[in-house]
Amino acid sequence: MGGRSVLLTSNLPQLQNLIKRDPTSYRDEFLQQWNHYNSIQLIFHLNPDEHAQHFRELVAFIAQVATCFPKETVEFPSQISAILLESYGLLSPDTRKALISTMVLLRNKNVITSIELLRTLFPLLPRTTSSSLRTNIRKTILSDIRTANIRAKNHKLNRAIQAMLFGMVENGLEDVKNFGNKGKQKEINTGLHFGTSDKTAGRGEDAMWAVILTKELWRKGVWNDVKPVSIVSIGCLHPVLKVQSASIHFFLGDDDDKGDSDEEEEEEVDVRALHHRREINKKSRSGDKKLQKKLNVAKKKKHGKSDNSLNQTNFPALQLLNDPQTFAEKLFAILDRYDKRFTLDHKILIMQLLARVISAHTLFVMPFYSYVQKWLAPKQLRVPSILVALAQSVHALIPPRTLKPVVLKLANEFVHPGVGSEVIAAGINAITEICRRQPLVMGPRDDDNDADLDVDLRPLLNDLIEYRKSKDKNVIAASRALLHLYRETHPEFLKKRERGKEASINMKSAVAHNLPYGHSANVAVNIEGLSLLESHFKQLREEGEENGHDHAEFGEDDDEVGWEGWDVDSDSDSDSDSEDGWQDVSSDSDGDIDISDSEDENGEKIEKDKSKGKETERQERRREKKEKREKQRAKEEARKNGRVTNEGIDSDELDEHEYGFSGDDADKMNVDTEAQEERRKLEQDVSTLATTKILTPADFKLLSDLKVQAAQKSVEAGGGNRAKRKLAALEVERKTHNSADDPSASFISENDILGPRKKAKADYAERMASIQKGREGREKFGSRKGKKAKDTPSSSTNKEKARNKPIMMIMSSGSVRGKKKASLREKQQKLRAHIEKGKKARK
Repeated sequence: MGGRSVLLTSNLPQLQNLIKRDPTSYRDEFLQQWNHYNSIQLIFHLNPDEHAQHFRELVAFIAQVATCFPKETVEFPSQISAILLESYGLLSPDTRKALISTMVLLRNKNVITSIELLRTLFPLLPRTTSSSLRTNIRKTILSDIRTANIRAKNHKLNRAIQAMLFGMVENGLEDVKNFGNKGKQKEINTGLHFGTSDKTAGRGEDAMWAVILTKELWRKGVWNDVKPVSIVSIGCLHPVLKVQSASIHFFLGDDDDKGDSDEEEEEEVDVRALHHRREINKKSRSGDKKLQKKLNVAKKKKHGKSDNSLNQTNFPALQLLNDPQTFAEKLFAILDRYDKRFTLDHKILIMQLLARVISAHTLFVMPFYSYVQKWLAPKQLRVPSILVALAQSVHALIPPRTLKPVVLKLANEFVHPGVGSEVIAAGINAITEICRRQPLVMGPRDDDNDADLDVDLRPLLNDLIEYRKSKDKNVIAASRALLHLYRETHPEFLKKRERGKEASINMKSAVAHNLPYGHSANVAVNIEGLSLLESHFKQLREEGEENGHDHAEFGEDDDEVGWEGWDVDSDSDSDSDSEDGWQDVSSDSDGDIDISDSEDENGEKIEKDKSKGKETERQERRREKKEKREKQRAKEEARKNGRVTNEGIDSDELDEHEYGFSGDDADKMNVDTEAQEERRKLEQDVSTLATTKILTPADFKLLSDLKVQAAQKSVEAGGGNRAKRKLAALEVERKTHNSADDPSASFISENDILGPRKKAKADYAERMASIQKGREGREKFGSRKGKKAKDTPSSSTNKEKARNKPIMMIMSSGSVRGKKKASLREKQQKLRAHIEKGKKARK
């Protein structure tokens, strides 16, 4: 027995194998190693370099067999965690890696929970100098959190981790003196939030890793709620510049730490190679299915990349901001107060985020516009990005009085004969984007305001429109865009000759363009395009009547079909008797309460066959639907004749109900004839479908398709540029599910400000550089004929060249003509020489 004990003591892997097979038989051997571990641990605390190799072997052994002796090893995980947190700086790299692997192994064996593991690993991230070990820790943290949330959200774990991350980010916010530092901040005396007193980890490093982990979990889809957005929003206000920049990049969508990600980007699928491989390999149905599946994946990735390239902004995160007004005010206060400490690139980052937050939530940060004015100069570095931030920050509720000084500064600096055409085009495009979001900025001055602060910009608008006569195409396009904008929105700001035919007609009609500030022209009085959906259903009904089908299947009477695939799963095995929305509820005392039929006056029950009763109910429903359709048709005919304006309400009653005055008052009022005609037309266009049917998501999807089809027909019929713009807006709205009428719903890029630019002609130096670049990796010029199959490269001989010459060229050559003119003696000499040469060759 003693020999076996000595043998097993020196061979820990063998003892580990035996303990896993029969733990009870080898309990004494394990206790011996456990006591040995406790002794070495005390020595290890005093001198970590002594017996380090043997200590790592013992730790790995105990971690492997900890599940066999849970009571004896209950303190083992806390001991390893304490060594890592308290003496991390004194440990050797191999010991650090071994102890971290031990903690991960204990988590995989469910000896410790995820919270206990993460409480140990989180403080190690900012203190680890090894890139490989840091990557390993980061990957372990992310994979553990993602595994815990793979089936359902683990709210308990998420709350604990998010509390840790909140603490890591908030640590250092009060250090205002070091605001704007680029590197690590001064060391502090308070220690970490996780029970360690190590002072080597700066506050900036803790916050940086908290932001990085939160961004990675958001990108992987593990966290998609308010709390991770709140963590990163706190990082946007952090004093350390690196933390603030990483947090801002999260909201802007262009993450700058993608290179540090643990997952490499997947290579693009080569579609041509897939088709080529399919042609060569054996033909089978399974191969076709696999090919189609890969092609679908490649197509999905391509569309995803194109969508992301159009809009890189993390729009869901912007919408989940808690108290965006306070956040925007604090962010601007940091930008304004520490303006001299920040670089220009960092200032532009803050301006871009501030602009997008203001636009997404329609906030009011009025000092921002006066701050941006000092950066509006053509020679300013990165001025297109500043113009984008300025235009992005404008929305319909910003007072025009606040924006007029900005527009004047843009016009004075960018739009004058002393600058180039590209500068003029950028200035007009920037003014156009501002006016697209707040058209009243070009309106007349308000008499209630001070004349020095509020001016009439209609002359400036007409001056900008005159640039459409310029010789530069970019300036012409920018000026025409501004002209078309005001023709559609506020043609009264333009001169009569600039308004155009359609705008002049609309001004004479009752369509109001000159709405005051704060009033919206897009008031919802009806669902746009609902008449198209009603006409579509009417056409289906007529086709169904011709074919003899029931009308309920054509979408107007059956609402349940329209909700399929759009709502959450529900019980589909409901009783057919509850088709009209009623549920049969069984009473707890059915035997005590007797409810008689209302049609039986004598109180006697009338029992009928179930199938016959159901058939009667169907007939009743069909009769009611038929009567309803007849009433609807009668109302439509009456509406066309001008007799009925709404369901059960005549014209005078509708005036009193909708517009707030009675018919007698209307007769007394002096109303224009054109306004009455417009209102009567609007009343006739109101569809009764919205009041007689609950529109399902499928109906709205069909309505969107019908609107696009109607716009396409209008374009094909020669509707002009306005019809084309409407079609493009509807297609974008259908793809992005955003409102096409809200200009603030889309984000601006630098291309919108700079406009389409023609490629400049390259000078001599650029052309030579392009030529030299094209010659790299290419062989020298010249013919390769006759050089490939030879040991020593050489060109072809004259005989080889003569074989390929045309026959007429050979006949006119000197040698052929000399043979024809040769005398008899010369011919004999050549023949004799030929014979002698042949004899010598045979010898």
